[in-house]
Amino acid sequence: MTKLTKVNYPMLQTKDNGFINKIKNELNDTMAKRQMFRTETEMRFSVLNDGKHPTKASKYWQSVREQGVFIENLHTLSFEYRRNLVKLKKKQKKLETETDEFKKEYLQIDIDECIWAKAQQESVAKDRVREIEHWSRLKKELDDGSFNTTEVNVHQAKSYEKNLINRANTLTSGSSQSEVINVLGPLQTLQRLNRGDKLSNETGGVAIPLRKDK
Repeated sequence: MTKLTKVNYPMLQTKDNGFINKIKNELNDTMAKRQMFRTETEMRFSVLNDGKHPTKASKYWQSVREQGVFIENLHTLSFEYRRNLVKLKKKQKKLETETDEFKKEYLQIDIDECIWAKAQQESVAKDRVREIEHWSRLKKELDDGSFNTTEVNVHQAKSYEKNLINRANTLTSGSSQSEVINVLGPLQTLQRLNRGDKLSNETGGVAIPLRKDK
């Protein structure tokens, strides 16, 4: 991470630059410990919450999805980082031979911007690795041998049924027709499939009474 030393922002008045320089140690600390991505606590209660992911299998496979997104983003960031390094080297090399005063100023601005971007990319990459590590640990914690970890489809009928039951329990007589259909329609279908029933012309599924608003 690029640390603030003595800075002079040209758009600020002298007193404002003085204030920034006065608290530069605090600002460096802020940049070092600021939160970029989710903490482990947020992963557990926000992403893998029991209502949306009611089984270990559903939590495990959501962890797989989340980890996959982060490794993809890390790969993409690596390409941006490499391009930025090439740009930085080109600007630095050009500055060595540039004689025009204003072009030199522009080149130095570009160089400073590349150095800043490089530092930010390194910070982002480090925090992406942290979250990838957390997902790896969560997957190991969830994998107790009670479910299939090679084929995602195996767990879904049961996991989604429990998910939809949780959602159905929040429906009330005041819920809109679309809300009811979006929950009860898939739920009744999954219940039929989980019972092994074939589709017929008769109405299937289990009727779920709606909670009355108080």
